[in-house]
This record gives sequence, C-alpha cells and structure tokens, in this order.
Amino acid sequence: MSVINRDKLPFVGMSHEFVGKKYGVSVSFFMVNAPPGRGPALHRHNYDEIIIVEEGSATCLAGDKQHEVKAGDIIIIPAETPHRFVNSGNSPLRQIDIHAHPTFVTEWLDENGSPKNLQRS
Repeated sequence: MSVINRDKLPFVGMSHEFVGKKYGVSVSFFMVNAPPGRGPALHRHNYDEIIIVEEGSATCLAGDKQHEVKAGDIIIIPAETPHRFVNSGNSPLRQIDIHAHPTFVTEWLDENGSPKNLQRS
C-alpha cells in the first residue's frame, strides 16, 4: 500500500496530476480545481476517461453532445472522442478526471477537430 498526499503531486495549470506509471498502477487522474470561465481546450485521448464532478458546474462538450453538469454527475467519455469542459458557474469547479492509462496522452485539437499536437506525460 502507498499513501500520497495530494499536495505532493505536481500542480499544473488548474489541477494536481497523478501519473499512475510513477506509482506502478495503470490509471492516471487529474484533481481539477478550475475557477469560473476556465477549462481545457478541445482534445481527445486514445483511452476512456471518466469525470466525477465533486463541486460546482460546467459545460461539457463530448463529440457532438453538450451537457450542463453539476456536483454528483459522472461523465463517461469514450476513447477518441473530442471533448472539453469549462467552468460555467460562479464558484470553483472541482472534479476528478480519471484516465484509463498509466500516463496522460492528449491530442490537442483546433476548433474544427483537427489535430494540433500530441502531448505525453
């Protein structure tokens, strides 16, 4: 068993990052704390992602579907689905973004869904 304090994880942009490979596990996740109006640009992964909204609200776009989500909602994003979210509320958005992969592999897309670059961590 390992115990890791969230504050010991790298904080990048608006989230703490847990890269599973560093700890010998096959899952990675972001612990997001996004201020109003913030969220990642359009992107996709070659694996499934599950988002658990803990606090606040967001507008989530996945493929051609857009939903308003709130605390208690779970969003399932299949592999290869372009997606993004933005905090659409007036308070912080807290969510856990679980990536079914030991590292983060993100393909950033332009607004038309065309690839811009591939990022691995």
